[in-house]
Amino acid sequence: MMNIAQYLDSTYLKTPAQSGLSQEETLQKDIELTQEAIDYGIFAVMIRPDYVSEIKKYIQEKNSDVVVGTVIGFHEGTYSVEEKLAEAEKAIADGADELDFVINYSAYTKGDLELVKNEFVQCTKLCLEHHKIAKWIIEIAALTDEQIADLTKNISAWAEENFSENDLSKIFVKSSTGFYETEGGKPNGATFEGIKIMLENAGKLPVKAAGGVRTPEDAEKMISLGVQRIGTSSALALIKNQSASEGY
Repeated sequence: MMNIAQYLDSTYLKTPAQSGLSQEETLQKDIELTQEAIDYGIFAVMIRPDYVSEIKKYIQEKNSDVVVGTVIGFHEGTYSVEEKLAEAEKAIADGADELDFVINYSAYTKGDLELVKNEFVQCTKLCLEHHKIAKWIIEIAALTDEQIADLTKNISAWAEENFSENDLSKIFVKSSTGFYETEGGKPNGATFEGIKIMLENAGKLPVKAAGGVRTPEDAEKMISLGVQRIGTSSALALIKNQSASEGY
């Protein structure tokens, strides 16, 4: 059986307000998530920026190489480039290894490609200068198939135009936040169809499937399609060959 743990970003991204927990209880959930990652060989934990510093410290104390990821401009993506840069700079200072930015897909759908390109180039440059991984969430549930293809293709082109060949493996295109509200029960995360479109248009950039991967079989299929990372709030269930209970 495939070792899917090495592909997983184990994720907890609810704010205290969203979960009804306190800051301290949220931190405790992040610590438990991190200990699971350490115990089961999960590649990374993906948490809110407020908790990066504490979790990085915890991992160092445990002498572990689990990667710490966080989200920037989450979850709507409409933050200004200055706000995204400031949030990213703080996350890097706090010890984040990987930064998952929500691209301004709203600006993209309105045709403001220059704004989207500018934030992509500036924020990716900041990450690469600090030897961090940058992932760009395009929110496929908010886009048509044609838009998924076009935005992915644009990101790939901007990456090749502005960064070296060696840097391209550090720039991901990611499917979803897991927080987008869809209508009529439509999936708000990664679908096989959406991921195939991303893979066909990502060029040399790696792809991350986030949300909607609910069984070990789904995870293995995503990996066999070519994704290099999977974001899930049910990493342990997937590793233990169980079905996930949550969307992300």
